[in-house]
Amino acid sequence: MSERRAVLAVLGLTVLAVGCAVRPPESRIGNVSAGAPERWIASRAAGAGIDQNWITRFGDSQLVVLVDESMKNNPDLRVAAERVRRAEAVARLSGATRRVQASGNITGQLQKQRFPGFPLNLGSNTAEVYGASVDVNWELDLWGRLRATQRAAIADQEAQEGDYRAARASMAAQLAKAWFALGEANEQIGLAQAAIVVRDKTVASIRERFAGALEGGLASQLRLAETDLAGSRAALARWRAERERAVRQVELLVGRYPKGGALSRRGLPRAPEAPPAGLASELLLRRPDILAAERRYAAAGSRFKAARLARYPSFSLTGRKGTSTDALHEVLDSRLGVWSLSGGVVQPLLSGGRLREEAKIAGHDEEIALRELQGSVLRAFGEVEQALVAEEYFGKRERAMAESARSAREAAGAAIVDFADGAVEALTLLSAQDRQVQTAFQLASLRRMRLDNRVNLHLALGGDFKLRGQQ
Repeated sequence: MSERRAVLAVLGLTVLAVGCAVRPPESRIGNVSAGAPERWIASRAAGAGIDQNWITRFGDSQLVVLVDESMKNNPDLRVAAERVRRAEAVARLSGATRRVQASGNITGQLQKQRFPGFPLNLGSNTAEVYGASVDVNWELDLWGRLRATQRAAIADQEAQEGDYRAARASMAAQLAKAWFALGEANEQIGLAQAAIVVRDKTVASIRERFAGALEGGLASQLRLAETDLAGSRAALARWRAERERAVRQVELLVGRYPKGGALSRRGLPRAPEAPPAGLASELLLRRPDILAAERRYAAAGSRFKAARLARYPSFSLTGRKGTSTDALHEVLDSRLGVWSLSGGVVQPLLSGGRLREEAKIAGHDEEIALRELQGSVLRAFGEVEQALVAEEYFGKRERAMAESARSAREAAGAAIVDFADGAVEALTLLSAQDRQVQTAFQLASLRRMRLDNRVNLHLALGGDFKLRGQQ
């Protein structure tokens, strides 16, 4: 073989090695899809099961702005994004072993050799050797071991991308819930302030009767009225503290220092229409945590394959082209060129059981990844069913509580008139006012709980979202 043909052969192998693209492992979701129900038990609704506009449907532009800010500035999300970029680098690095490895070398050697003799001293000899070469090495992935390793790294990258999507959805959900907690605190503060005004007037009215020794002005009833007034003041202090906590929680989630700056004095928004649940089987193809778990299962399968193939012989090709001379100034002279092309086979014979145990460990890792995927799927189904059931009953509870609050409000109004006319005693008035206050508090809390569950439902059904201006 001529020098030109040898060099062309090495270059041809290089092109062949670089040109073989590796695809990610095939989806293995079919291994867990058999248990998916045909429809949700808690809902008969069909249609798409994900609403990518769910953040905007709450009708609060400030919430949309805060979610967008959290996507850019939240430290935990930035960590998740960096993990995706790291996984991409690892996936690219894993392909390096399948490519041709080339290195340039320049060497110099000065060697002196003595020739002792008897009875004569034969002297010594000094020799100089200089060389320059380009060495090329390539392991032929005949069995697919290196390909399987690279496919595992690509699947790991895709799993990290799924984790990032899940983290984004979770962050938007946490922020929405914190925002609703702030809205509830604002409403409860208003209710507590209104209760203080009413109960302060009631205390003054009863004290006036007590001072005039009128019927219904007993000291015990005055003390009960003062107790209710003090309770309302305690409730006001409690909800002001809750508001401060909620404000700082929102600030932390969007990546700001929690200084407790005023964000909003708004109350709770109305719950928008619930999204359709879609088909249960579709959940396996859109939940980012399930997709991430499936990719880890696929990666574990590829690593198990690579571990089993490690016991097969490996083939490599090595090529070298360079120069060799005894004069340094001639080290780059192509007329003094030397080249070589060789191949080799390495077959593991004795490894102390290392290869066998590594294959067993990889097999266990694949089984663990499968069970984790099954757990993710089961939890996802459970979260959807629970959120759907809760959505139905939260609606019923809110309607019933709204009716109760309306009746309590009317009863309190009537009791004030009757008390002024002397038709009822103070205990009836205090009881009516207490029911009015408590039902109003409970209704606000129930509305916030329903909004939180709506967020849980969106998250359970897929969680993805887009903000205004995003495609």
